[in-house]
Amino acid sequence: MATWSNFNLQNSASPLMEQIIFFHDHTLIILIMITILVSYLMINLLFNKYINRFLLEGQMIELIWTILPAITLIFIALPSLRLLYLLDELNNPLITLKSIGHQWYWSYEYSDFHNIEFDSYMIPSNELNSNNFRLLDVDNRIILPMNNQIRIMITATDVIHSWTIPSLGVKVDANPGRLNQTNFFINRPGIYYGQCSEICGANHSFMPIVIESISIKNFINWINNYS
Repeated sequence: MATWSNFNLQNSASPLMEQIIFFHDHTLIILIMITILVSYLMINLLFNKYINRFLLEGQMIELIWTILPAITLIFIALPSLRLLYLLDELNNPLITLKSIGHQWYWSYEYSDFHNIEFDSYMIPSNELNSNNFRLLDVDNRIILPMNNQIRIMITATDVIHSWTIPSLGVKVDANPGRLNQTNFFINRPGIYYGQCSEICGANHSFMPIVIESISIKNFINWINNYS
């Protein structure tokens, strides 16, 4: 989860989030190079005294400053398109989780198992324990196995919400009357926090999301105990 004074991206917990971070760094390096080059040229223009009264055209330099930005955009666009297709790819999911957005809480259904469904409310500030996080912890966490492909289907009952877990690289809108889906792969155990990232309306209480990633053996025990 994000902590105080941390302006970087959160540590990734999925292969897709790793790729998103790599793409972010790749694009940032290109932007820094462009900024340095343009700043250098502007400073040179401000301080030199070169003039040419008879200069009418410079076809070669115009050709260069047209082609170079086009090549730069290709270096940004190709990895971006690759990531977009990877984010939509579904690869034989082991478990399907259905998430339903309400004002102002989430409901979850484990579609592959009988009678496993629950509501997930934010814990009020006056009921927090010493190990809970304000505005982030919930009364019922999502329990999922690590090292397995998970499909999540997302919808809403009232207004548009957005199911977002930054450390997993997941952000999907929950629209009333529409079923969206995405997938993720959690590659280490832990507790991952997220929030609804839409402005859903008045009295929006953040609608936190908490995923607890455990081993497949413990997940099977949890399923058996829940049933």
